[in-house]
Amino acid sequence: MTFKRITTNPELFGGKPCIRNLRFPVSRLLGLLASGETRESILKAYPYLESEDIDEVLNYAASLAEEEVVEFA
Repeated sequence: MTFKRITTNPELFGGKPCIRNLRFPVSRLLGLLASGETRESILKAYPYLESEDIDEVLNYAASLAEEEVVEFA
């Protein structure tokens, strides 16, 4: 699976995945969603983000979850 809206650049956040080189890490967006922020509130607070960015971040997170096995005690 390829992601066109998620980029990595060693000059930004140590190469962590960001949204379209905007200096907005994927982890920040996932954290907002996990804390209960709605799509609408995120897009209002960060007008440079697009609804498609949120869709792609969720798909990205789902693909990572499929590949990694984490054991819980």
